[in-house]
Amino acid sequence: MSILYDEGQQAIATESRRALEARVSKDDLLPLLDARGQYHKGFWTTAKEQGWTALALPEAFGGLALGLVELGLIAHQAGRTLSGAPFLTSSFGAAKAIEHYGTEAQQSRWLPGLASGDTIGAVAFAAGPDPLPAVPGLVLQDAGVRGTAFAVSGGLFADIAVVLADEGGSPALAIVDLAGTERHAIETFDNSRCIADLVLANAPADILVTGGRARAAALHILALQAVVTAHEQTGGAEALMEIARDYAVTRKAFGQPIGAFQSIKHRIAELYGLVELARANAIHAAAREGVDDFLVAAAAARLSATEAYDTAARDCIQIHGGIGVTWEAGLHLHMRRARTLALEQGSSLFWEDVLVDQLAGENA
Repeated sequence: MSILYDEGQQAIATESRRALEARVSKDDLLPLLDARGQYHKGFWTTAKEQGWTALALPEAFGGLALGLVELGLIAHQAGRTLSGAPFLTSSFGAAKAIEHYGTEAQQSRWLPGLASGDTIGAVAFAAGPDPLPAVPGLVLQDAGVRGTAFAVSGGLFADIAVVLADEGGSPALAIVDLAGTERHAIETFDNSRCIADLVLANAPADILVTGGRARAAALHILALQAVVTAHEQTGGAEALMEIARDYAVTRKAFGQPIGAFQSIKHRIAELYGLVELARANAIHAAAREGVDDFLVAAAAARLSATEAYDTAARDCIQIHGGIGVTWEAGLHLHMRRARTLALEQGSSLFWEDVLVDQLAGENA
């Protein structure tokens, strides 16, 4: 695929940006930082109304049968506006696990609700800081899962979770119904991500895949989510680059715009380069879904997008000077989101290892 969008995809980008800029504002997002266990309900309502929750799912289950490229467009615009709900990514990951690895009965039971947005999904593979542990932290026995799933994005409101569990010494990927599950909200830099520890006490589970395929399936689901997150990070970095540019051409010092100084103009130019590299990698990764080199492309997209968003968040605040660190300016919202997204679906260290392992395997 070309790294340029076609006319239909450009229309998706334009309309999603228009809808989000009309319904999401800084004034909506700032109060969420002081409240634990809340998210931006306006964004999630918009996502359901616009059909974004159904975008990349099969028509047979209420989806629109588009792909990761189109969902990436929505995620990009969500990143630009700092939309305050993680469920677009987490529900997509859970739905894709069921679509790719579930039986027809499992698909019929869960996918329609995920497509409509009435069911919220989460992906819970981590054991401590490791997003994909060699030995799962959960135990699956007698169709029930026990243990604690740590720091699950969207876990505070999820109806189901796709988990990686140990079944008699072998990994298993399973769907867990979270009704009645004990949840402990985690105070984070960005409380709108609704991160929680899920305490599973023999929670009813429906197995998707077991044995050697389970861990590979889990990595594939993480990679799909990482590509969506990479688009979201790229959108945030792009917005910050534009904010820094606009401020630099209006704010004056020593009788001229601060953008005339090399230290400022070079920094903004470097941000432009990082954003465009991240954008190209994200589009390429989305287009490689289902191809042998998808994991390589996903890891590259994740790494470049994390660098772009982290750098943009830091540099934009520095370009603004003292006003950049005030509550009212709202730039800290991007800094918080950049740091949070850098850890969801695994840190840069994890994806560097994935990239090296994949490249080493290709060259073996």
